[in-house]
Formats: sequence, structure tokens, C-alpha cells
Amino acid sequence: MNTRIVVDGDSCPVKTEIVEIAGRFGVQVLMVSSYDHLLKQSEGVATIQVDRSQQSADLYIANHIVKNDIVVTQDYGLAALAIAKSCSTLSPRGEIFHPGNIDYLLERRHYHAKARRGGRYFKGPKPFTDEDRSNFKDILTKLLQHLQENVQF
Repeated sequence: MNTRIVVDGDSCPVKTEIVEIAGRFGVQVLMVSSYDHLLKQSEGVATIQVDRSQQSADLYIANHIVKNDIVVTQDYGLAALAIAKSCSTLSPRGEIFHPGNIDYLLERRHYHAKARRGGRYFKGPKPFTDEDRSNFKDILTKLLQHLQENVQF
């Protein structure tokens, strides 16, 4: 399986789970983050650190992912770029981003940004829960099983 898991590591709460699950499937992991975040390199895990600018990790990932990679990110813009490159894309909560939902998510992000500039404020994301963590682990495991079963030689 030529799949690897590429992680937008700056604010990813499931790094440990990704490494554990990837290890069970023999899949390489690439963690990308800014210099402000300490990442541990270990067997099967490569780390890349980029400068502090807001989109540096996203740009690095967008420029280095290839077809069949799995991208873990909370950023809808990066998710859209990954989908366009035929990557499987999911959030740390286990939400799968796909062509059927990414346009809506980008549109909603734009609407909220525009409303904030106009003085309106919205609640932030819900706190990350153990249920979110469990859901992510289930989805990533199923995705890797599916990819493993559908490998053609």
C-alpha cells in the first residue's frame, strides 16, 4: 500500500492515535507543523517543521501530497486541495471531507468570516471529546482497512 497519512499537526488532537493506527497497518506518517509546535519523530513517523506564518503548514502539505494520501486537517481549504489531488481527507473528529460536502463547508466558512467582519460573532467549535477521539479512530481504521482490501497488484 503506497498510502501515507499526512497530518496538519499544529492543532491536531489525535496525533498519538494516528501513529498507533498507522503502525498497525504499516503506513508511514508525515507530521507537518510550525516551529512553534514540538513534534516527536519516531519509527514510521517523519516530521517537517515550517515557519510560523499562518498558512505555511497548509501550503507545505498542499504542495507535497499525492494521490491516495490520507490528509488529516481541520482546515476546509486544505481539505478541498487534498480532495482535488485524489486524497482521502478527514478531520480529527472523524468527519470525512468529500466532493459532496466540501463546497458547503467552504461556503459556510466564508459566510461566517464575512459576518465576523461585519461585527457578528459565532460560537467557536465544540470542545473536543472522548467520543470525537473514538469516532476518529474508528473512521481512520475503516479507511485504512478499505484501502488495504482494495489494493490492486
